[in-house]
Amino acid sequence: MNDLKVAIVHDYLNQMGGAERVVAVFHKMFPQAPIYTTIADGDKLLPELADAVIKVTWMQRIPWVLSKFKLFFWLYPFAVRSMNVKGYDLILSSSSAYAKGVRKGRASVHVCYCHTPMRFAWNFESYMEGVEVPPSVKRIAKWLTHPLRIWDRHNSKKVDRIIANSTIVKERIGQCYGVHSPVIFPPVDISRFNIAEQPPEDYFLVVSRLVSYKKIDLAVEACTLLGQRLLVVGDGPDRQRLEKIAGATVTFLGRRSDEEVVQYMQRCKALIFPGIEDFGITPLEANACGRPIIAFCGGGALDTVVPEKTGLFFKEQRIGALMEAIERFHRYDWDPAYIRAHAEQFGEHVFMARLRSSIEELVLEKTSREMTMEAKRSY
Repeated sequence: MNDLKVAIVHDYLNQMGGAERVVAVFHKMFPQAPIYTTIADGDKLLPELADAVIKVTWMQRIPWVLSKFKLFFWLYPFAVRSMNVKGYDLILSSSSAYAKGVRKGRASVHVCYCHTPMRFAWNFESYMEGVEVPPSVKRIAKWLTHPLRIWDRHNSKKVDRIIANSTIVKERIGQCYGVHSPVIFPPVDISRFNIAEQPPEDYFLVVSRLVSYKKIDLAVEACTLLGQRLLVVGDGPDRQRLEKIAGATVTFLGRRSDEEVVQYMQRCKALIFPGIEDFGITPLEANACGRPIIAFCGGGALDTVVPEKTGLFFKEQRIGALMEAIERFHRYDWDPAYIRAHAEQFGEHVFMARLRSSIEELVLEKTSREMTMEAKRSY
């Protein structure tokens, strides 16, 4: 694959989340490949992308687009279609929205790593949560989801292979696009984490953006009622509400450096993960520190938690269900070495090997088809 001319495409580079970390690994695999994206915020680029060639669209010139990027949803399809990637052999897109709609040349192979089908079109309320707009604007926006779904479904048919990042996303892709997608779990940078030499301290841990859909209130109220110590790392619009319902055993630490987060993970009894995520890398980072997880039984956690080995599930998003799981947690002897070994199955090297194998298989299939068609034409 080293002789392929590669372009990387991503929806937008204006935050430092899990999808952007995938793009950073793409860049590690193909360091010469330019990264095409609709908009980019230089202040919020991951350090791993500092030396990347990043090509933005005309949307970059729109005032306030970096801070109000969700309000410009209707422009992204046009911006993506304006990207000129027709001269590349391989287009590798990272998409939870628009990137899969990029136009490719006839000879190009397009592999899309899909974090989830477009939230705005397929899960409107979740997408707009926390976005302050007048009700009339929201109604108009919701009306526009219908043509956007048509556009999104149409573009999915033109992608040579869509790869899902988890089992639940694979199911959504089947429901929304009607296509089969293999699953390759996202890369976890296991090298940043290790098992502490000291035994764990007497606290549970949450590491998350503080937004309502993450269900951090379940952890706060459960630990308050049980009198269990809870440390909450992260910030967000839901913090003030959470602080009001928290008891004396809950401490909010705000944003912390990566190094501090690792230390909190190493010393916690367990990480509490009460929300539903498409995949969820944070639990595996805690596992890489040898610490178990208490997670809601849904979403990506179903792919990453081995019950009673690397963590426990609670089956309803209720305070009582989480309290029961916390109390049950203390009955087990947790093996840090086993938990760490489990996390290593999701390391970057595993992701890169599986993705490279999938791409090589697809390129070989396309080349074989073209040779067969050429042979038929020669008769």
